[in-house]
Parts: sequence; structure tokens; C-alpha cells
Amino acid sequence: MEKFVEKTYLYDFYGDLLTPRQQRIYQEVVFEDYSLSEVARDEGISRQGIHDMIKRCVNTMEEYEARLHLVERFLKIRTQVDKILELTEEPEKEGSLKEISLLAREILEEL
Repeated sequence: MEKFVEKTYLYDFYGDLLTPRQQRIYQEVVFEDYSLSEVARDEGISRQGIHDMIKRCVNTMEEYEARLHLVERFLKIRTQVDKILELTEEPEKEGSLKEISLLAREILEEL
């Protein structure tokens, strides 16, 4: 998965578990594309301090994902729903109803 997309999903699922300061700095650097120098100047800390904080934020969110697998589950369910939508566009295709039923059951088990 592309690194930016991965960071986005991690933040969507686990960003609220970061401190407000970490959230603000992470958003400015990752999403608003501020330079480390700009954020460091605004925060009154070194550029290296901002870099280290972003790295800690990513590591923290990756640790949450390693334990909880919320992003992994979300992506799996999204893929299954995409497949269901694809199958419903061709209902006359042999076995599509059975496959839709199986995918729906898998999704329900996952939830």
C-alpha cells in the first residue's frame, strides 16, 4: 500500500489516541504538507524534534494496528463489498448469488 495512504488509514483509525499536540503536528506535516522547519518554528522546538515526534506517532499507530488489526479488517471488508457490488452488476452470471451470499456471511462473521 502506498505510504501516504497507509499513514492516512492509520491516522483515521488511531489518530484520536494521540495527544492533541501530536495530532496537530502530525496533521500539519503529513496532511497539510508543512515543512519540518515551519512546524518546528511554530512549536518552538527543533526540526529534529518534529521529525522524531512524527516517527513516534507512526510507530505508535503501527503498534495499535499490530494489536487490533482495524485497518486490515476494514480493507478486507471493503474488498468484499466491492466484489459484491461487482457481482450484483452481473446477476445472470452463474454462481454469483451463491458467491454474494458467501461474501455477506464472511463480512457478518468479521463484524
